[in-house]
Amino acid sequence: MNINDQMGSSMLKKLVTATISLLLVLFFGVTSAQAKTVEVKLGTDAGMLAFEPSTVTISTGDSVKFVNNKLAPHNAVFEGHDELSHPDLAFAPGESWEETFSAAGTYNYYCEPHRGAGMVGKVVVN
Repeated sequence: MNINDQMGSSMLKKLVTATISLLLVLFFGVTSAQAKTVEVKLGTDAGMLAFEPSTVTISTGDSVKFVNNKLAPHNAVFEGHDELSHPDLAFAPGESWEETFSAAGTYNYYCEPHRGAGMVGKVVVN
């Protein structure tokens, strides 16, 4: 085998190795790093004035989707975080909106019309 054949074989091996490595990173790395969305119902299935679930734990970059469920109207106001709050009232069943959390912390929120009835929730972001 001459030197040109050896260099060609070496380059081919490097190319195959790089391609396999890239495919592994794309397959395993991207799927595990994708942000997720957790759903919170506004009003329980049983008709209670509560968020269901009342506490969710997510990672930074994840979102919470608030979905109007029962006993409207509802909203979600985050204490000290106007940028996350949704003060508009949701009346229609299935009406929804999403909030994405980019910083770790604990975010307490409530439904303005039903806060006195105990309709409060919490998002914990790790």
